[in-house]
Amino acid sequence: MSQRAGWVCLTLAALLCLGGIWALMVGRFMLPVESVLQALMGEANPTAQKIVTMIRLPRVLTAILVGFALGVSGSIFQSVSKNVLGSPDIIGFTTGAATGAIVQIILFSGNPVAIVLSAMAGGLVTALLVYCLARHYGVVKGNRLVLMGIGVGAVLSALNALLLVKGDIDNAVTATLWLAGTTQGRSWYHVAPVACSLLVLIPVIMVHTRAINMIAMGDDIASQLGVRVERTRRTVTFCAVTLAAVATSAAGPIAFIALIAPQLALRLTKTSGIPVISAGLAGSCLLLGADLMTQIQPLALTLPVGLMTGIIGGVYLLILLLRTPSY
Repeated sequence: MSQRAGWVCLTLAALLCLGGIWALMVGRFMLPVESVLQALMGEANPTAQKIVTMIRLPRVLTAILVGFALGVSGSIFQSVSKNVLGSPDIIGFTTGAATGAIVQIILFSGNPVAIVLSAMAGGLVTALLVYCLARHYGVVKGNRLVLMGIGVGAVLSALNALLLVKGDIDNAVTATLWLAGTTQGRSWYHVAPVACSLLVLIPVIMVHTRAINMIAMGDDIASQLGVRVERTRRTVTFCAVTLAAVATSAAGPIAFIALIAPQLALRLTKTSGIPVISAGLAGSCLLLGADLMTQIQPLALTLPVGLMTGIIGGVYLLILLLRTPSY
């Protein structure tokens, strides 16, 4: 990691800490920073202690961890596919996770734990399907992976709409709210799977960072340098898909974080390699910032954070397409 990249990561981490404290303060009942710090140390009065540790802290940690997972996942997909549009929400993996959750909600009226597990399974199955369809003569090309993912995502979106239309009205409302993507009402059982996945998969990704950077230069060059291209691609793709699926299962489909965070990290660090940690921190800052915006807007109108990221990401995508002649 370069010195500039290190300073960028430290700055993003500091912003994340400040944003996290702020997020613990705001809400229906505004808490002073002293009460928040006392609650984190277990020394606050019972009311403040419960508000911080049981309601707001799980929400804040969900936003931070989900944003980090999506940022890392997006950086992997964009490096492997060599395409700035290669993010899990664009190429259908997030839609697959949503399909798993909707099936559980509509057909089985599943409890929150079952919904989380079904979303993870849906994302992984979709990724396997897209990878198999994109495989051509034993090789997976980046553009083919993106196009196959978009096609599979379109089919799954239609299936999701069909399930919502034909399902029980109460279950359909629950599924629609889940599809909006939100960190509101999240508890510790939403935090735990994302945290565990990051602890296990980030070291695996870091070990393969050098090989991924070589693959980004071209499969032939990477092979000549001793990289087992397909094995490396399968390993890091599995890690990225798992992170995206776990993140979606915890907070619902959060649009565009995985698309924006890696590009933001590259522009801040000005490095040519894969920005794993900086992309994760950028994703955390973006999602936590969007979550804060939904809580402090005029008239206290609470919007799902997925809608806020969709607005920001849609504008970013239009700018990206307009500024990239090849598209």
